[in-house]
Amino acid sequence: MSACDTTTELVVSQGLPQSPDGAPIFAEPWHAQAFAMTVHLHARGVFSWTEWAESLSAEVHRPERVADGSDYFDAWVSALAALLERKGLANRETVEALRESWQRAAEATPHGAPIELSNDPLRT
Repeated sequence: MSACDTTTELVVSQGLPQSPDGAPIFAEPWHAQAFAMTVHLHARGVFSWTEWAESLSAEVHRPERVADGSDYFDAWVSALAALLERKGLANRETVEALRESWQRAAEATPHGAPIELSNDPLRT
């Protein structure tokens, strides 16, 4: 079984976009990367399925989320960051600094080129 064929409870997450055959689909590469990171951490025992479901549900149901679900993966990333923070594996300042660095990298990257953290003009 290849890593791509690995099954997990996360593929049936409520709100996760799916193809007609039930496979997860992603509108942006970063959606797939956030999904893969979550699957990896769950598979390694960093958090349980129940912990993940509770964290994601809390983020998805925040009042400021858009009704059409177009910010689903924003909620996904926020849920993952919050869960890792609660478990003492990340802190808000580090996560926010990385988010800002990725944003600067995205803004500095020419259209069509891959966004890499090294593109952040303020990163040393």
